[in-house]
Amino acid sequence: MIRVGQGFDIHRFSSDPTRLLTLGGVTIDGARGLEGHSDADVVTHALIDALLGAAGLGDIGELFPDSDASIRGISSMAMLEATITTLGQAGFRPVNADVTVVAEVPKLGPDKERIAHSLTHALAVPVSVKATTTERLGPLGAREGMAALCVALVEQL
Repeated sequence: MIRVGQGFDIHRFSSDPTRLLTLGGVTIDGARGLEGHSDADVVTHALIDALLGAAGLGDIGELFPDSDASIRGISSMAMLEATITTLGQAGFRPVNADVTVVAEVPKLGPDKERIAHSLTHALAVPVSVKATTTERLGPLGAREGMAALCVALVEQL
């Protein structure tokens, strides 16, 4: 049986100039980082939520609550790895995923392929990555942060 899930995440840009921007496990050079309990990787967070939703296993906040001080600063790719393990234990495996990053800055054209490659490698299934803007509307258009949406398919084993 094939099941579909959707994920969404949003983070504001950090006021800390040393905070790195990580998307899909890839550091984006010269870009402002995002605020968050973990590394604030909106792409990977949306993917995790889509995978968990497809398998009916809750959401990222249940698996990795921001009230858990022991995971402060955790890599989202480590969270993704744990999510894949959780899926397997529940009898599911990823089939594919499609991610859309929503942000005015930075321009991600040159980085989309690297992000897709990173996530494809982590999941061992195809992951496509797209980027768009909000045409300067709302908080994302005002360059206050960025968001990501994801659709993922999983297969029940």
